[in-house]
Amino acid sequence: MAENAMSNSASALEDRYGNRLSTSSSAARDAYVVGVDKLLSAGTGIDEAFRDAIAADEGFALAHIALARTLQVLGRGNEAKAPLERALALAPATTAREQSHVAIFATILGGRGAEAVSMIAGHIKDWPRDAMVLAPATGVFGLIGFSGESGREVEQLALLEPLATHYGDDWWFRTVLAFAEIELHRLDSGYRNIEAALRGFPRNAHAAHINAHLFYEKGEREEGLAYLGRWNAAYPREGQLHCHISWHLALWSLETGRRDQAWKIYREALHPGGSWGPQINVLTDCASFLARAELAGEPRSPELWSEISRYAAKWFPNSGIIFADMHSALAFAMAGDEEALARIIENPKGPAADILAPIARGFDGFARGDWTRVVDELKPILQTHERVGGSRAQRDLLEYSVACALLRSGRADEARQLIASRRPRNAARGLPLAGI
Repeated sequence: MAENAMSNSASALEDRYGNRLSTSSSAARDAYVVGVDKLLSAGTGIDEAFRDAIAADEGFALAHIALARTLQVLGRGNEAKAPLERALALAPATTAREQSHVAIFATILGGRGAEAVSMIAGHIKDWPRDAMVLAPATGVFGLIGFSGESGREVEQLALLEPLATHYGDDWWFRTVLAFAEIELHRLDSGYRNIEAALRGFPRNAHAAHINAHLFYEKGEREEGLAYLGRWNAAYPREGQLHCHISWHLALWSLETGRRDQAWKIYREALHPGGSWGPQINVLTDCASFLARAELAGEPRSPELWSEISRYAAKWFPNSGIIFADMHSALAFAMAGDEEALARIIENPKGPAADILAPIARGFDGFARGDWTRVVDELKPILQTHERVGGSRAQRDLLEYSVACALLRSGRADEARQLIASRRPRNAARGLPLAGI
């Protein structure tokens, strides 16, 4: 009945994608649209925009559920209960689309990712332009990205490609489509789509970040560093992606010989206390950078490893999200926290638990200088490491760790062949490995 009432209302308000909204307040609608665009572009003030929408119309269910989702994305999930409960209470008086929308986010917030993916697939058949619902299933940190499944990169693109006719040149859709293409090494179409996305919204942090991945896949370190440095200079530190974009800048600085600059970025924009970012980014970016610095010949810093190990123990001791747990295992191993590492090895969790334990053992071998163990544990994982989630640029930590172990055990030719076969464009411009 609510659906019919909204359909028959000449004054029905819509979001930017043409979806009808159960609010009669233009101010609420306008603030909601602003909030959605901020969320989809990793802007600043996302939660404030949705709070403005609620202030204009407290009975606007989608504003409440958007706030709950935003708090989860920003690493403040403990604050999401109240807006989630309010959205659920308001949902029955809304349209069928909005009821499904709220139910999907309730499922996501409840930690039932696989169920949510199935619900999203059904929802977009009826409402393909409900971008807010589609968004959690996109990207390398999305529900599909963290599914732990083999073939999830192909699944990601298969979800998005049929929707292209519904979205046209929409900057957000072109952004997520480009990332799915780039991760499958469809670089030409990825380039066209990310260029279209940036034309549509130049200050879209997700698009700038994904453009950085294009530079990475092409092995263009100097060019990537110059581009992303310019873009990031105007991106506020409180932006959702500031920490992670800084990780890219730190790595490229390290790989192009600007080591002092790399460490400056780490201390000012990455490490706990020196950055703001969702906890998963702080953990994974810090652990990854410290390991890659050591691969490149920098001395190990027990103090910095202890700092990130404590952070991992607080936020991701054994979460069931393998991408986070893999980096926690790395931090525990390098900091010498044998008890915390043993908990992951002996009781791995999540849909990719079967590969988490050997990864953790491999990192333990790396920390101890047991290069044979590193190769034996990590090399078999390389064929299926898309299961750990994250991007190719993030997962190459596993490949470079194996290459380093081969190099340090006197098997330099094997190390070069490994990287040349799996990362040929990176290998063509020199490898970020000391002694190779």
